[in-house]
Amino acid sequence: MVLERARRPMPAGHRRHLRGFTLIELLVVFAVLALIVGLVPIAFGRLNESVQYRDTVRAVVTAMRSARQRAMSEGVPVRFVVDLEQRRFGVEPGPVQQVPEPLEMRAVMAREAGTADGRMAIQFLPQGGASGGSVDLIRPSGAGVRMRVDWFSGRVEQEPIER
Repeated sequence: MVLERARRPMPAGHRRHLRGFTLIELLVVFAVLALIVGLVPIAFGRLNESVQYRDTVRAVVTAMRSARQRAMSEGVPVRFVVDLEQRRFGVEPGPVQQVPEPLEMRAVMAREAGTADGRMAIQFLPQGGASGGSVDLIRPSGAGVRMRVDWFSGRVEQEPIER
């Protein structure tokens, strides 16, 4: 004995949706996709600027500490040089690094420690001291960090710069 289920006809006005999407559902999906596509470049730009900022701060601090360590270990003065016009910095002699374009660099250093061609410099001494000075790295938002070299101890410290 086989039981069969009888199909009942659907009442008029009641249709079953078997598959597919409504026009409203498709419009909502396209609107959400358009919003995501519009926001991705903005988020990526901010992320890129943030990475460049952190990398540059790390590079400046590393170069300063390297100059101090080299002066103390080799027993000769070593200069950390900043060229504000060319937007570069580094330990002399040695490779220089470029400051990325959206970032601003400022420096305060003793005139006597500068180079013959007008670049600014912090001179680290074999006894551990330095000529002193600071380098500011500013983001486009106005916030930033100051990397300060103590003239007495030659220590490199960081402090935030508020807008």
